[in-house]
Amino acid sequence: MNPVIYRYRFKPHVPLRDAEETLLLGVLAAEGLHGAARIEMDVCYCFDRDRHACVVDGRSAAGRDVARIFTSFLRHEFGPEAFEVT
Repeated sequence: MNPVIYRYRFKPHVPLRDAEETLLLGVLAAEGLHGAARIEMDVCYCFDRDRHACVVDGRSAAGRDVARIFTSFLRHEFGPEAFEVT
């Protein structure tokens, strides 16, 4: 399996605190699918406030689910033009 790291870049008008809280909701939702222990062991992410960016490690199924949920939540909360993910 190829390593997959999801890199999110937020437009300047997106409040990072709100985006980070949105990620935490995504983690909580993924916990419902995978369980708390799997999330704690397999999910890794980092926010870079200076670069207005975030990365989510998608090398595990739980990490990929967090990234999918987070992306969906971001689209609904801020709109699809408020960020980009690569």
